Amino acid sequence: MRRWLLLPLLLLCLCFGTAQARSKKDKLMDQVLLDYAATLRWGGFEQALSFIDPAVREASPIPAVDLSRYRQVRVSYYHAQSPVTVSKTEIQVLAEIGVVNNHSQSERVVVDRQTWRYDEKEKRWWLMSGLPRITTKE
Repeated sequence: MRRWLLLPLLLLCLCFGTAQARSKKDKLMDQVLLDYAATLRWGGFEQALSFIDPAVREASPIPAVDLSRYRQVRVSYYHAQSPVTVSKTEIQVLAEIGVVNNHSQSERVVVDRQTWRYDEKEKRWWLMSGLPRITTKE
C-alpha cells in the first residue's frame, strides 16, 4: 500500500518543482512589465531605452530627431493586455498608451505591439520591438 502512495507523491513533487522553476521566470516577467510601464509613465522614453536588448539598440540606434520627439511628449496612461506566450523564451504584449504633447496639451492614443525575449544567460527579459512609435506615420 505504501508503494501505491509513493508514486503519486513523487509525481506531485516533480510537478511542483517544475511549476516553481517556471513561476520564477513568470514572476520576473511580470515585474519587468510593471517596471517598463512605470518607466514609460513616470520616467520617460529615454529611460525606457534600458529595457531594449543591447543588440537591438546597436543594430538600430534611435535617430536624434526621434529622441527629440520623445522629449516633446509625456505618457498620460499605459494599459497593457496580458502577455501572450509565443515560445518558451518569447512573449508578446499589446499596450494602449496615452501620449500628451507638452506644447499643445493634445492627447492621442498609441497602440504598441511589444515583443519580449527571455535571455537564459542573463536571466532577464529584453524588449525586442523597440520603443513605441509615437508619430502618426506607422
